Amino acid sequence: MPELPDITLYLEALRQRVLGRRLERSRVLSPFLLRSVDPPVGAAHDTRAVAFERLGKRIAIGFDNEVWLVLHLMIAGRLQWRPEWPASFTRQTALALGFENGTLLLTEAGTKKRASLHVVRGRDGLTAHQPGGIELDRIDAAEFEAALKKRNHTLKRALTDPRLISGIGNAYSDEILHRANLSPVTLTSRLTSDEAARLFAAANEVLAEWLARLRAKAGGEFPSKVTAFHDEMAVHGKFGKPCPVCKTKVQRIRYAENETNYCPRCQTKGRLLADRSLSRLLKEDWPKSIDELEQMRP
Repeated sequence: MPELPDITLYLEALRQRVLGRRLERSRVLSPFLLRSVDPPVGAAHDTRAVAFERLGKRIAIGFDNEVWLVLHLMIAGRLQWRPEWPASFTRQTALALGFENGTLLLTEAGTKKRASLHVVRGRDGLTAHQPGGIELDRIDAAEFEAALKKRNHTLKRALTDPRLISGIGNAYSDEILHRANLSPVTLTSRLTSDEAARLFAAANEVLAEWLARLRAKAGGEFPSKVTAFHDEMAVHGKFGKPCPVCKTKVQRIRYAENETNYCPRCQTKGRLLADRSLSRLLKEDWPKSIDELEQMRP
């Protein structure tokens, strides 16, 4: 699922291409995508894009008549840019937005269609889609610790809860916890202030580093290879491979649709976290699906 660095990169690319541009036409090709009724998508036609915002992992495009298009890409949704309106569309194309200078496409691979589009009017309508999590670049370590401890969750769950922290998902939570040398199943109630400060610093470092890295990879072009798996990642997606710090094999925990990757030497003092022994903890602390997690409200 695209997370804060990916969404930020998308927003920068959109701002560069369609700020001030008129939306001439649109087409919703997936019957599963549009989740609202009023106003219709056509309410944004013949108006200009004037604002771009990130709401957690959602992308919001605002027009000069106060209509907003709120996109949630979920796991398999991706954005593409074309210089012209396509002559035909692939099966994966869920949405086409035709601006005067090009077309924004939303594609979604796979059979599970989870990506969504909501059309809302005004700031109040937009706020309804704000999950409520704190923005890391607007707070200090003490505020971060207070947010984490609002609910007693595992650190993995707390970092990925959109009501607590904005924009972090499965991939970057693994990288942040590894950088902070903290176990993914440590409960927030047991976190010391020093550990919370370390986690806060790690989160800011990892997200800033990956945003810079992704910008460099894009090279000013529209992001075309947005993925949750990168060779440069330390532990995410690296099950069985050596930790870049201590060379211990990366391990994983799996529950329902969730997977956590960690280094047992760097993060759990050499202890392996067995799926079976943790099943009760994970069952109590995790929603059964990514849909449930992403639909949570403050």
